[in-house]
Amino acid sequence: MAMAFKMATTGMWVTDECKNSFMEMKWKKVHRYIVFKIDEKSRLVNVDKVGGPGESYDDLAASLPTDDCRYAVFDFDFVTVDNCRKSKIFFIAWSPAASRIRAKMLYATSKDGLRRVLDGISYEVQATDPTEMGIDVIKDKAN
Repeated sequence: MAMAFKMATTGMWVTDECKNSFMEMKWKKVHRYIVFKIDEKSRLVNVDKVGGPGESYDDLAASLPTDDCRYAVFDFDFVTVDNCRKSKIFFIAWSPAASRIRAKMLYATSKDGLRRVLDGISYEVQATDPTEMGIDVIKDKAN
């Protein structure tokens, strides 16, 4: 039976799949990004989509719905001014203007609980439209 981690403040549960997929991304580098979705009926946070190591930030941005909220994590690889290869994991709280008020509230109140389960996030970006989470925003935060 699958385990889930309860987020006490909201009554939401994070599935094992969420944590396991995140650990695979963090340690094994088998995913470039993971998109998470809350199932309002079951009150579970589930993996909605996983991007393979060859996928890009644009692929992640294109996979987010224009009318519903999601969480996402993105493994950003970059080279520092000292020519060192680095990797930082970004947490993205996606809450587009066209999404329902109830969904926006649910995602806003559940975010910290999910972040606590996903250990190793370097930066957080909150976005209501694609310009607020452009690759330039990610690059600026990483440097």
